Amino acid sequence: MDFTIPDDLAEFRRVVRRFVDNILLPHEDHVEEHDGLPEEVERSIKKKAVEIGLNAIGMPEEVGGAGLDVLGQVLVTEELFRALGGLAEVVPTAPSILLACDDAQRERFLLPCVTGDKQWCFALTEPDTGSDAAGIKTRAEHRDGSWVINGRKRFISHADSADFAIVFAVTHPDREKDRITAFLVERGTPGFAVGQTHKTMGHRGYRQAELVFDDCVVPAENVLGEPGHGFDIAHGGLSSGRVMTAARCLGPMARLIDEGVEWAKQRVQFGRPIADYQAIQFMLADCATDLQAARMLTYSAAWAADQGEAAKIVSAKASVAKLFASEALGRVADRVLQIFGGTGYMNETYVERAYRNARIERIWEGTSEIQRIIIARNLLKRGMFA
Repeated sequence: MDFTIPDDLAEFRRVVRRFVDNILLPHEDHVEEHDGLPEEVERSIKKKAVEIGLNAIGMPEEVGGAGLDVLGQVLVTEELFRALGGLAEVVPTAPSILLACDDAQRERFLLPCVTGDKQWCFALTEPDTGSDAAGIKTRAEHRDGSWVINGRKRFISHADSADFAIVFAVTHPDREKDRITAFLVERGTPGFAVGQTHKTMGHRGYRQAELVFDDCVVPAENVLGEPGHGFDIAHGGLSSGRVMTAARCLGPMARLIDEGVEWAKQRVQFGRPIADYQAIQFMLADCATDLQAARMLTYSAAWAADQGEAAKIVSAKASVAKLFASEALGRVADRVLQIFGGTGYMNETYVERAYRNARIERIWEGTSEIQRIIIARNLLKRGMFA
């Protein structure tokens, strides 16, 4: 494996780091206190992100994206998520599933996401279906050339601000396979409403809400891909999504370690900096080991995807990276908060915020338990990712 970083990508990482330090970090207190940013500030951040080419980093250049390979996306995501998630998520993105758009859909949905002119949300999870995505109950019935959707989605990121939702609904309930279709449902469509906005433990500014569909009529031209093949076009993004979730964990780990080291050097107890005590040194050493191991697993999964390894092998490596990195972040956050002592428990500190934010990483994009199932099945069928 070759993780050599090209000069242009190394320079882009430095640009992203300056963007984070100068543009994002100054707004962290406001996001924590107000659960979001003023509209003018959010627009300004998006504009600056587009100016430096930070928008839609995984999209091909022909649609206006940065065209980075998976390893490049990981490196940039690691830098970006040194900021709190509610700020990092302001940067415009476009999900890979939108590459399935036809020409007309590309103009209406994909390209505006790339430029930051539209916000999307991914509506899969439901009140009774989380890890069991295939068990969704939302239904879409074909009537008079259109589709009528009924159901409810839950825990949908950006649901309260999205211009459109990528909605998954059962369209062929009698089939064992090819049962689910993806739809592009625009805000303001009759029968489509935002329900409860949830108050969450962490990630202020990155809100989750319900979506409600009550005889929501969607035109046939808003079907994404082919009817019955919604999971086929979504599946390709699952592995990359898990790799990116792992990458999202690297930035907070690195920042937590930096803060822990600085605090240990300046915090004096019993006449000495606490960095002199072996107990503190061991905690920092364990943090550094967790970060380095998480990086290597994440970079390895990204490299495998870029090399075109078999999809099932990439999926297993992505699950390993996501599992380890998300759980390592929890360990690092806990140790660094312990190093800070009572100060780390105060909500004005990054340490307290990172501790709360870390918990969700073991749940979304597939729980730790789901990742272990994927890893074990691959191991039992193929050996160690053979």
